[in-house]
Amino acid sequence: MQIVISLLRGVNMAGHNKMKMTGLSSLFKEAGFHDAETYIQSGNVVFTDTESGSETGLKEKIEKAIRKKFAYDIPVINRTLEELKAILSRNPFANEENFDPEKLAVIFLNEKPSELQLGKVRGVSYPPDKFMISGKEIFIYCPNGFGRSKIYTGFFEGKMKVTGTGRNWKTINALIQIAEKKSAESAIT
Repeated sequence: MQIVISLLRGVNMAGHNKMKMTGLSSLFKEAGFHDAETYIQSGNVVFTDTESGSETGLKEKIEKAIRKKFAYDIPVINRTLEELKAILSRNPFANEENFDPEKLAVIFLNEKPSELQLGKVRGVSYPPDKFMISGKEIFIYCPNGFGRSKIYTGFFEGKMKVTGTGRNWKTINALIQIAEKKSAESAIT
C-alpha cells in the first residue's frame, strides 16, 4: 500500500481537456481508489494504491479510465509521497540569494531522460531563468516570473521529445500535505 499522486498533463488549460474535478475524483473511485482527493483544477489526484502493481500498469489503468469516461488522451504521471518529499530536498535553487519559492516549478517527466535527450538542452541559457534536470524532474527557477519565460514544459517537450507536466512549488507542497494526511490516516486504521 502506498500513497500516490497522479499529475495529469494539460487538464483545464486554455480551454482544452475540460474536466470537473468532481468527475475526475469519481473516475478514480470507480477505478478502485476510494480515497481519491483532487487538488485545484489542473488535474492533481492523491490516493492510496492498495494493489502495489507496476508503475506502468497503474499509469495505463488511469489513462484508460480517462479515455473511457472523458474521451481524452491525457498523459498521467505518477509519483509516490516519498518521491515528492525527496524533490523538496533536491531543490537546487534553495540556496540562491533572495530565493523566492513562488518563482520555482518542477516539470515531472514520465521517465528519466537519456543522455541524447539531455544533450539537446545542455548549454541552453535564458538568464535570469535557470533549470536543472535531476532524475525524472526538471527544476525551473524564474526570478521574474513564469509569464515570459522560454523554459517551461513545452520547451523541454519539444527539444527533448519527452512528456511532462509542470507544477509550481506551492502546489507540490500542498500535494505533499494532502498525501501525508492520507498516510497518517491509513496508519491509524
